Amino acid sequence: MRPTRLWALLLAATTALPAAAAPVLLENARVFDGTRDRGITPVLIDNGRIVHVGTPLPAAASGARRIDYTGKTVLPGLVNAHAHVGNTQGLEHGDRFYTRDNVVRDLRQFQRYGITTVTALGMNGEAFFAIRKAVNASPALGAQLYGAGGGIGVPGGTPPAAAMGLSRDPVARPRTAEEARAAVATQHADGVDLVKLWVDNAGGKLPLMAPEVYQAAIAEAHARGLKVAAHIHDLAQARDLVAARVDIIAHGIRDTTIDPMLARTMREQGTGYIPTLAIDEANYAYAESPQLLDTPFVRNALPADVLARWSQPTWQQQQLAGANIPAARKAVAMNLQNVGRLSAAGVKLGFGTDAGALPQRVIGVAEHRELQLLVQAGLTPAQALQTATTNAADLLGLDDRGRIAAGKRADLLVVDGDPLADISTTQRIHAVWQAGEAVAGPLE
Repeated sequence: MRPTRLWALLLAATTALPAAAAPVLLENARVFDGTRDRGITPVLIDNGRIVHVGTPLPAAASGARRIDYTGKTVLPGLVNAHAHVGNTQGLEHGDRFYTRDNVVRDLRQFQRYGITTVTALGMNGEAFFAIRKAVNASPALGAQLYGAGGGIGVPGGTPPAAAMGLSRDPVARPRTAEEARAAVATQHADGVDLVKLWVDNAGGKLPLMAPEVYQAAIAEAHARGLKVAAHIHDLAQARDLVAARVDIIAHGIRDTTIDPMLARTMREQGTGYIPTLAIDEANYAYAESPQLLDTPFVRNALPADVLARWSQPTWQQQQLAGANIPAARKAVAMNLQNVGRLSAAGVKLGFGTDAGALPQRVIGVAEHRELQLLVQAGLTPAQALQTATTNAADLLGLDDRGRIAAGKRADLLVVDGDPLADISTTQRIHAVWQAGEAVAGPLE
């Protein structure tokens, strides 16, 4: 499915690159280009883009500013295809926090942790479109922002407005196929980058979007050149959405083992799969392993009140005793199993974490944990990194990033060591580049 002319114009407008002062040559680093290990090779940057990778160098390199990255690895900036922004404030969450300052705060934190592109997949307030325009024109404002506007749910259903603090609920909640088509038309006119559907009944506790509603929404979005990502939890929901030709399954299947027939259909149709492995683990990880709070990598990502609460032994004990924790552990195990099966079947995996939706889904930390979990699921470090760069960009239709190659945006993550040997090395962030500018790092 090709983007419409409107989408192409929007993409051009929101990915404008600021002019760089002079060419920059990154030397002596190992380069993973988004698909393969290029070994130790130079990368030449000019005017916000990569202009050359490898040797021999072009004449333009003779006047470049040289940066020695001996002992480091240069990766494409990570692309999070499922996150949220402006939805938390310390220990609280809700749409009352959706302000320009808070969205920029979140995007800067994503950027500090090496995530240079973020898709806010629903629950965005009215200010989303103006904020997107501003931040995508300035690397100083954080990671580039794309998104699904408010998204489309079901009356009284997921996302539960009360539980998510949606006092001004931005989610469209159509009752009929006609209303679903109208909701897509409205969001398209507003300028969304893709459509988000919530198709989940919270284990039978909430209403489930009717098939005729999501089928109509998907068909209408495709007619308008928009991709559709769907929130699911269970195999039955995923199977029905794949039959309706949804583009992206935006959470992992966590109730039961995926069957080979569905995996084959997803591969043949090119359905993307974003497992968000870290979301269920986040319900118990910090209580179970409080030593994480002593690491600068985690500690520096947490607001003071969150750090104080999570550091309390009483909170840790109460959290682990929660009625939802056994189900969360089972969900993680099933999610890992299904990711391994889908990867082996050749299904296109994407990268997302749901970071920013709730306080425990910690922006920046979640992404690097997701990489580790992808490896735990059976992917090689190179496959995990490809999932978080090239594949994630491809799922979003962003062909100007996610790779280190001539003509691509100079959005880069530089780490100490070799993440192809040890994926946890991605946490050793030395520098982050966005549009040819060094915007963050080292992360200490």
